[in-house]
Amino acid sequence: MALIVQKYGGTSVGSVERIQAVAQRVYKTVKAGNSLVVVVSAMGKTTDGLVKLANEISPNPNRREMDMLLSTGEQVTIALLSMALQELGQPAISMTGAQVGIVTEAEHSRARILHIETTRLTRHINEGKVVVVAGFQGTSSVKEMEITTLGRGGSDTSAVAIAAALGANFCEIYTDVPGILTTDPHLVAEAQLIDAITCNEMLELASLGAKVLHPRAVEIARNYGVPLVVRSSWTDDPGTWVTSAKPQGRSLINLEIARPVDAVEFDTNQAKVALLRVPDKPGVAARLFGEISRQKVDVDLIIQSIHEGNSNDIAFTVTTPILKRAEAVTAAIAPALRSQSNPKFDEAEVMIEHNIAKVSIAGAGMIGRPGVAAKMFATLAEAGVNIQMISTSEVKVSCVVDAAECDRAVAALRSAFEIEAKDQEVRSRGELLTPNSSLLTPHFSPTPPLRGVALDLNQARLAIRQLPDRPGMAAKLFGLLAQHNISVDMIIQSQRCRVIDGVPRRDIAFTVSRIDGENAKKMLTQVAADLGWGEVVLDSAIAKVSIVGAGMLGQPGVAAKMFEALAQQQINIQMIATSEIKISCVVAQEQGVKALQAIHAAFELAGSEKFVVPA
Repeated sequence: MALIVQKYGGTSVGSVERIQAVAQRVYKTVKAGNSLVVVVSAMGKTTDGLVKLANEISPNPNRREMDMLLSTGEQVTIALLSMALQELGQPAISMTGAQVGIVTEAEHSRARILHIETTRLTRHINEGKVVVVAGFQGTSSVKEMEITTLGRGGSDTSAVAIAAALGANFCEIYTDVPGILTTDPHLVAEAQLIDAITCNEMLELASLGAKVLHPRAVEIARNYGVPLVVRSSWTDDPGTWVTSAKPQGRSLINLEIARPVDAVEFDTNQAKVALLRVPDKPGVAARLFGEISRQKVDVDLIIQSIHEGNSNDIAFTVTTPILKRAEAVTAAIAPALRSQSNPKFDEAEVMIEHNIAKVSIAGAGMIGRPGVAAKMFATLAEAGVNIQMISTSEVKVSCVVDAAECDRAVAALRSAFEIEAKDQEVRSRGELLTPNSSLLTPHFSPTPPLRGVALDLNQARLAIRQLPDRPGMAAKLFGLLAQHNISVDMIIQSQRCRVIDGVPRRDIAFTVSRIDGENAKKMLTQVAADLGWGEVVLDSAIAKVSIVGAGMLGQPGVAAKMFEALAQQQINIQMIATSEIKISCVVAQEQGVKALQAIHAAFELAGSEKFVVPA
């Protein structure tokens, strides 16, 4: 009936009994008339045990030898599962990544897949065998035969890549939870199961720390149109479908390193409203966007940068036809946000800017590739285009520029990223597509405004004060970070401009992985004086809480509800960044869990059932 790729994680194959249970599930699927490839991880905590052994030998083990060591974990599982299938009378053969023909970059411990030679795999499938494949591994080339591993989430990546290479009907990811949940069940026991989610929504959630699917696996699924379903290894429940638009015929060569950007988008029908010098305290954003929501003003980008003294700036963009209404609402509420301690000096000021445009690059390949945003900023700088606002997500980087420079910016970006207008993928924003499976026709619920809430406690924030406000500054800054292989998440440019010694300057803040924080600060501090930058400030005690959902488009009350939920818990918002399907807030680290729980409750995402994650 169908060609299916199934993947089972370490918990699912953690004992002989569990391997036998997996064999029974596989056997049942084959007997229903399907052809099957099964990708497995190492048993239980095997990989952790191998890492511990290596560290007992050497505090800094060689990466090549680590790949040799860690790749053995999956080889144990594939042999045992093949034996279990053969005991049931089902022909099966186990194959390592090298035997399958998974060819990767020559990067030990973090290789990306270049292509998959499917000839041998296809032959075994046509012979009626279940092919049991070792996940997480490949080989650097057919000649060298150097064993490589794919890094964290490698078995998910292996499974989806094999499904893409074979043109499988769909890929099933079996795990220890019943599917994709609205949040981490360890933090909210009543987290609810989602029946379907788009790849773009899943990319945002996966990159925010949802550990059910790795972003690289979702990226491949999105790029090649592979329908995914995430299911529990312990039940026959339907799980969660992860859906994508039909791909535009991508080559399977350079599978994971093909162009990271597949579209350049622009919108000239935009205007910017900025509220300067609002008090830096809980409830300000809730009050502002609550009123904006009540007046039915639909907002696009929202940014709030780091505070200066006891005040902050909030800016947002709207479409030109509703600018007057947005301006009136903001002007009316500004006096109410005035600082009580010194009303005259700290009075909130409304700043309106017409004739702006939003230009964006979009593509799933941007994840984990530090140079992509830097290349965008450098391209705009070379074209003489100054950036007024920056907003980032896992699949998009947007910059607000002068409308007169929009055409020049778009042309430069299309040239830099080798995108022709006719090549751009046409995707309905938030569109949910039914998986192309003849086996299953799942019923999906109407798209809700929110899919899930995620918390990231592993970030640090860096701020550079008084960065010269001219083309090329962002390119220099993020180019330096890219050279040091430091990935950046949120990027916020302050709206408040100060002229110092005749040079207009703004603050810029961004978040990085906490483990990169100190190195990034040291590196940037060393070059700050030479480049005319001010102080570099690091804060590692932050948390990022985010809401994700394609259904929030055109619903102005979503942001207001999120901000109000935080205000009710007296949680101060330190930074805000948005995309079309995500709103992220930086809060104090110790308030992160409380923030997630408050937001999850405010949007009534909890279900009646409590999910207990198996040990």
